[in-house]
Amino acid sequence: MKKVAIVTGASRGIGRAVAKRLAQDGFTVVVNYMSNAAEAEEVVAELKGIGGNAVAIQADVSSPPDVERLLNETNTKFGSVDVVVHNSGIMPLSPIGKNDFDLFDKVISTNLRGAFLVLAQAAQHIASGGRIIAFSSSVLAKNFPTYGPYIASKAGVEGLVHVLANGAARPQCFRKRCSARAGRDRTLPERQERRANR
Repeated sequence: MKKVAIVTGASRGIGRAVAKRLAQDGFTVVVNYMSNAAEAEEVVAELKGIGGNAVAIQADVSSPPDVERLLNETNTKFGSVDVVVHNSGIMPLSPIGKNDFDLFDKVISTNLRGAFLVLAQAAQHIASGGRIIAFSSSVLAKNFPTYGPYIASKAGVEGLVHVLANGAARPQCFRKRCSARAGRDRTLPERQERRANR
């Protein structure tokens, strides 16, 4: 039986590339998306076109019921969850001095709250020998003036992964990893916010 992988934010960019690689490696892939069903179904068709098995499941990673449903539905459909790759993220940019609370809350809700919810559900559902992977960012080492909310959210993601790895109830059964993106995913929904800040 094929192993099963969930990739959040898999309808485009890095998530789509990860989903394709997992399909090539023989995984059944759950293509998670938040709002663009057409893009998600394009990914599913692409993965099936290269001989893979895939299904699209909608879920907002910042919503506890949605994330719980994503894991439960995957388990019901395929009988196990062997890999969870948490890729979902947004990157609107704004200088801290602009005091944009709404933007900050939006980034934290998707990037950090979303990571907490996905990791928590993954820890409960992951199969023995499985893997939990969350994406951080290489910009943590930088101090770009408009990246405050994004860097804060990704620093939090790295902290969550370290704590989860240290406090796992079943440390012998699964591993956690936090990977930093090399550069930026140009498909992150940032361009509108960047124009607004100019």
